[in-house]
Amino acid sequence: MLRALRCSSFVLSKCVLQPGLLTLSAKRGLPPLPLLRPLTPESSSCFTRRRCRDSDPRTQDGHGKESLAVQAVRHYARPSRRKNVPPSQLDDLPPMMLKKDYAEVPLINTSDDLVKRLLSLEFACHRDKLRLKEDQLVAKVRRDEHDRSSTEVKVALLTAQIRNYHEHLQTHPKDKANKRRMLMAIDRRKKYLKYLRFTRYSTFESVCQKLDITYTLPPAYYRRLTRRWRAKKALCMKVFEVIQRRKAREWGRLKQATLSATGEAEKTELTHEKAQGTTA
Repeated sequence: MLRALRCSSFVLSKCVLQPGLLTLSAKRGLPPLPLLRPLTPESSSCFTRRRCRDSDPRTQDGHGKESLAVQAVRHYARPSRRKNVPPSQLDDLPPMMLKKDYAEVPLINTSDDLVKRLLSLEFACHRDKLRLKEDQLVAKVRRDEHDRSSTEVKVALLTAQIRNYHEHLQTHPKDKANKRRMLMAIDRRKKYLKYLRFTRYSTFESVCQKLDITYTLPPAYYRRLTRRWRAKKALCMKVFEVIQRRKAREWGRLKQATLSATGEAEKTELTHEKAQGTTA
């Protein structure tokens, strides 16, 4: 299509209008063409587009008319695809709830409803909502009102961050930087949960239950299983079994030797006692 438009513009640039005829310049030496109507860039482009479309054999049937398939395709419209919005952890926050910075201000109770609405979560950014969600999770597991550095509080803060990263990656799956931050946060939370599990198991269970965390034990080996590693592992196990059998045989021989030595010592003691009794 672009090629046809370029050709038509080239022809118009080289043409000279005369009464009744459209002739090319003498440099090209082309035969004169009859002029049916004055050509303009708009009419020439429509003319070339219609001519290329009508002369294409792929868009015509046996009688030279436009096929039904082409007519159906021209009137086809691609349906709009609606993206499924994943559920967020911030959905349970009420929209009329005040922001964290203005919730404890005494003048907010006497202010107008419009001011309260402007300072509510309805017009808040994502960061303010995330701060409120972190406070809600911290309030479930903290030891007292001023606790902000215990292991349970750190687990709650990391849980809110991990869920925020997970929701962001569902919408933007190619964001590698935030994916790396999410994996780092998961590793840090795993270390804190491991410490709680070994030191205070009851606190560990309550934290996992209140924050809705499913803790899975780490695997015995983190390395990747390959055919070479499996063959090496089987060979090492066979060698270990052979060595254990040899050790068992040696221990059996030593045990028999010690038993025989102790038996001979007891016999000599008995004979010595009998000899002393006979002499007495």
